[in-house]
Amino acid sequence: MAFFSTQDQVRIHYTVSGSGQPLLLVPGWSCSLHFFDKNIAPLAQHFQVIAMDLRGHGDSDKPDHGHRIARYAMDVKELLDHLQVEQVTAAGWSMGASVLWSYLELFGNHRLAKLISIDQSPAQYFAPDWQWGQLGCYDVESYLRLCAQLQYEEHSNAEGTVKGCLYNEPSAGEVAFLADEIMKCPAQVKIDIMRDHTNLDWRDFIPHITIPTLVCVAKESRVFPWQGSAWVGENIAGARTEFFDGCGHMLFRDDPEKFNRVVQDFIQS
Repeated sequence: MAFFSTQDQVRIHYTVSGSGQPLLLVPGWSCSLHFFDKNIAPLAQHFQVIAMDLRGHGDSDKPDHGHRIARYAMDVKELLDHLQVEQVTAAGWSMGASVLWSYLELFGNHRLAKLISIDQSPAQYFAPDWQWGQLGCYDVESYLRLCAQLQYEEHSNAEGTVKGCLYNEPSAGEVAFLADEIMKCPAQVKIDIMRDHTNLDWRDFIPHITIPTLVCVAKESRVFPWQGSAWVGENIAGARTEFFDGCGHMLFRDDPEKFNRVVQDFIQS
């Protein structure tokens, strides 16, 4: 297990597999790098795959501070600086995509060559001008219900997250393993980072992204209407949007063969 310490002395867990062009994988809310277990080894046959646990998540430290999207973006920058990698393709799933949008807004294209956004809407909340928000946390009231679930029914919430993110019925073993990974993230961390994440609206910034971008959209996602995730590709000049039929929010686990193939083609093109 590899770790590095951020400037505010938080140890971030990461793995490096394979060699070649660097590919960074950033998981979503409450999840760990093990959610990419069906992707890391196959992609490491072609690339240097870097996977990280965000602060408070997985095997990274669990500080009581810094649980904001911008601070997570700074952690990504510090990891890339620590590894001294250049021309990185950065792939963010769900909230991980928002972390990378924040990275680009704060640090420009520093060390990055390409971007992959995986099934994330630019705005979580429904609004008069936005109908494609997060189906489980779409306004202040639904956020408060989520907080109550995390305080009083945390493990069932973790299991529900796993089942809700997959379109194909997962095995009991898969649910148990991934739910245990989610449980590594303390309830208060989940609440704090969701408070920040769910209030951000990236629609003003996304059209200013200038690096080549791949947008992966789950057509059967139960987390976002597919139109919200597709909006990202429609509003980045030259972006490639790939639709995953028969896949839920965790499309890289529902159809890992297609995901790995599409990512390889995008990086090598």
